[in-house]
Amino acid sequence: MVTKNSADVVIVGTGVVGVVIAEQLLDAGHSVLMIEAGPRVTRAEVVENWRNAPLGVKGDTSVAYPSRPWAPHPMGGEKPEDAYLQFTGPDAYDQTFIRYAGGSTWHWAGTSWRLTPEDMRLNSLYGVGRDWAFDYDTLEPYYVRTEHKLGICGPSDRSQQWPQTGDRSAPYPMPALPFSPGEVKFTEVVKTLGYNNIPVSQARNSGMPYDGRPACCANNNCVPVCPVAAKYDAETALHRLEKKGATLLVDSVVYKVETNAQNKIEGVHFYDQHKESHRITGKLFVLACNGLENPKLLLMSQDDRNPNGVANSSDQVGRNMMDHPARTFTVTTKEPFWSGIGPVVNSGIMETSQGAFRSEHAGAYFRYNNFARNRFVTFAALKKGLVGKALDEEIRRMAACTADIVAAHEILPDPNNRLTLSDKKDWLGLPKPSINYDVGDYVRKCWEVYSQPIGKQIAEAMGAIDIKISPKYNNSKHIMGGTIMGKDASNSVVDVDCRAHDHENLFIPGGGAMAAGACGNSTITMTALALKAGDAIVEQMRGA
Repeated sequence: MVTKNSADVVIVGTGVVGVVIAEQLLDAGHSVLMIEAGPRVTRAEVVENWRNAPLGVKGDTSVAYPSRPWAPHPMGGEKPEDAYLQFTGPDAYDQTFIRYAGGSTWHWAGTSWRLTPEDMRLNSLYGVGRDWAFDYDTLEPYYVRTEHKLGICGPSDRSQQWPQTGDRSAPYPMPALPFSPGEVKFTEVVKTLGYNNIPVSQARNSGMPYDGRPACCANNNCVPVCPVAAKYDAETALHRLEKKGATLLVDSVVYKVETNAQNKIEGVHFYDQHKESHRITGKLFVLACNGLENPKLLLMSQDDRNPNGVANSSDQVGRNMMDHPARTFTVTTKEPFWSGIGPVVNSGIMETSQGAFRSEHAGAYFRYNNFARNRFVTFAALKKGLVGKALDEEIRRMAACTADIVAAHEILPDPNNRLTLSDKKDWLGLPKPSINYDVGDYVRKCWEVYSQPIGKQIAEAMGAIDIKISPKYNNSKHIMGGTIMGKDASNSVVDVDCRAHDHENLFIPGGGAMAAGACGNSTITMTALALKAGDAIVEQMRGA
């Protein structure tokens, strides 16, 4: 039986990882209580927030999701002293996750590249990084389940699918979406250079309804929000979970994981929006906040039995923080490319992420950003001092003849890329996360000798008359590594089922467990790990 303060399984976080595990448990007959730090909002509210935001602040799509004081999430334009995330090191680990019911799938692009078998054996094949604790064949069935659970569309032609190595045991549930005019032209251009721009697999309904959601209508508003819910987001699943019996607590910030004398998890403590503390008990606990909030919570939960923090006998909680460091080539072309029809990310060059060179430097994935250009180029046109018809003509020209090509790099797990607790406090008096981060020489060498030359070659082949390259590495908002997986409890936090080595009834699934992230977006792998963990939890609950 579930109540407001107890359940069989307590899940902290309501993003995609928490949602898919909750549904597995509900279907197996277990009571589930989900706790969310932020509020619950409707899609209409988010759409109106974005529609009514002044153009001058729309460079940051997080403005559609204003923070609540008790559940701050990173927002662009903050003063360093006011920012939620604190940074040290040569590269900033800035993120834009959403602490709302439904999590960051509210504003993701839906991109769902699988890892390759090679991505999971970096150390064995290339002598760098870590190997995963299991192989691709173990993960592959969970990728299929993820593709059907989220509604991921993709190409039926095997030569256009990713990865090319490793088996695929089932087709995508929906066909790939068509390319925009810009992507068609880009694909033709890079083909002359020997590169294949292939359709991205993406959690978006292509030409048909799926799972109660409508087909994509190509409005190009995937980020910050799909206004029609054609793109998967976890918020749409919450209604179904509640009908199945899940209890959802919102505006409830978990700040402590409590252990008992046997070092099992006994409960979690949370503050409501009035700063009042409450306690929730259960048989089994799942931390599904995200790869940054999970380690922060574990470190805050230190006690006499766990002086370094819960699940942290290895001293690896908060270490090995990863993302996909990206550099952008903004090109102005002679002929129009016309970005902006269809999804914002719809294709990519993945083959450049693979090769024996990975023993020396990172791989990189190149994508043509299919975001409509009008918002970006308007700022540039205004800076030229144009008005009236001249301004209108310049916006039209630049919207047609500019494009962004992004090179996203893989990064190795490094224990020095570490999240710790800052001495600065948030509104509730809880420590803010502080992250020391350096993309490392593995990435920098790739940029110098591999990805930058390829990006320039592509830009020139597109007929670029101007190329502007971003001056620093930007994060892709793919949080990985802070609760890393491994078979050895001395150098990892969770086992092959994302169960904490230190606590038999605590699971920490998702991106934090990933031992390597390769170049593609992390959400499909996070969700596959969640489904695998869900199977283990259901099995464990049978004997509880």
